[in-house]
Amino acid sequence: MAELVRTALGRAHFAADVYASIAAARYWLRRHDYGALVLDRGLPDGDGLSLVAGLRARGCGLPCLVLSARDAIHDRVAGLEHGADDYLPKPFAVEELVARVRALLRRPVQVATRRHVVGNLHVERETGRADIDGVVVRLAPAEFRILCVLAEAEGRTCAHARLRDAAFGPFSEVTPNALEVAMHRMRARLCENAATARIVNVRGMGFALVPLRAA
Repeated sequence: MAELVRTALGRAHFAADVYASIAAARYWLRRHDYGALVLDRGLPDGDGLSLVAGLRARGCGLPCLVLSARDAIHDRVAGLEHGADDYLPKPFAVEELVARVRALLRRPVQVATRRHVVGNLHVERETGRADIDGVVVRLAPAEFRILCVLAEAEGRTCAHARLRDAAFGPFSEVTPNALEVAMHRMRARLCENAATARIVNVRGMGFALVPLRAA
């Protein structure tokens, strides 16, 4: 089914990535900007609606079309209540699928932006803004992506590999110390702007963004 959808969208000149689980989709959705999400409910690691609900909870307005063999009224209602924009029951005509995806892409994305606050540092992934007490912090794109992952972790340690993938992409060829260089620059920016948040190095594990009092 996934390959059928990919092929249909490709013929309509849409590029599509296919992920086989909620976990994989969640991972890559945090690292790439997509125009729309076509989602099945019956996935190996759970109901796909949990992915939609999670996106909406963090303020992501990515348009979502649910495909499912569950076509009862209460199933469709559940899909919409969990944040889906459209619900297409199986079996379906690929022409209708493509038409519905086009319709989703024409809609303006509604984003209920969630601000992540660490000390006096505020980070908004959707708007691309980081500020300290209202003063914008100037960061390179890779640095901002790292900061988003750290802020969204809410004090938990983020592994080096996760931060490197977020900053430079999983297949990029960067020097071994590229992440450390980015971290050094970010720390300098936070210090220059009197942030009450600090990036700490958890030896052998990764980095965490914590309030100054907890550092």
